[in-house]
Amino acid sequence: MAKHTHSEVTSNRNTEVFSPENFKLIQEIMYETKLAAGTHLYWEGDPADKFYYIKQGSVQITKTNDEGKQFILYMHQTGDLFGQLDGLHGSAHTMNAQITEDSVICSIQSKDLEVLMWQHGALAVEFMKWMGMMHRMTQAKLRDLMMFGKPGALCSMLIRLSNTYGSKRGDEILITKKLTNSELADMIGATRESVNRMLGDLKKDGIIDQESSHIVIKDLEGLRTICQCENCPANICRI
Repeated sequence: MAKHTHSEVTSNRNTEVFSPENFKLIQEIMYETKLAAGTHLYWEGDPADKFYYIKQGSVQITKTNDEGKQFILYMHQTGDLFGQLDGLHGSAHTMNAQITEDSVICSIQSKDLEVLMWQHGALAVEFMKWMGMMHRMTQAKLRDLMMFGKPGALCSMLIRLSNTYGSKRGDEILITKKLTNSELADMIGATRESVNRMLGDLKKDGIIDQESSHIVIKDLEGLRTICQCENCPANICRI
């Protein structure tokens, strides 16, 4: 893999945490590689000795239980920085990372990042803020899944999808990413049949609609009421 540097402006969560100057320092220790859809970036049990930046493409983070059921925990996209937060301490991955479309992934060796943070205190502070943001995102997802049942978890997931893939259309929000009901079920630990039923109820109540395999949110406040939304910032309330 060739070492890669570039000066393009970062997007998504990174611009809210890292200054352009400090993110450029991280870019200078990135190594770029191209990966095809369907391949794995890492498997559960592999050494967690890197962080990753998606220059182009998307990565799905999953966990499989003892019965073989897969749960989709995160869906990272172009501009996202991600990695196991204890990766600076020689741990092993607890999840799997699958490439979901042909992607360009930049890896960052944890040992190189640690040296960089010793050299640049401001970068270390911003990295701690990024870690805090990722922890808060995980806590918010656990709240959604545990506090208000499957209907609340589904409504929260639809809100997250609207913040990540939503396109405003008047008073409605079109979720541009196509997701099957089975994929939605994997995101909230439910069955496809229960998701079918819950989506049907939301459609009957005029809260959502469906157009050519896309979900359209017609009543965002209705979703927020069901999941007792705490109005987290958009950079937290994401897939």
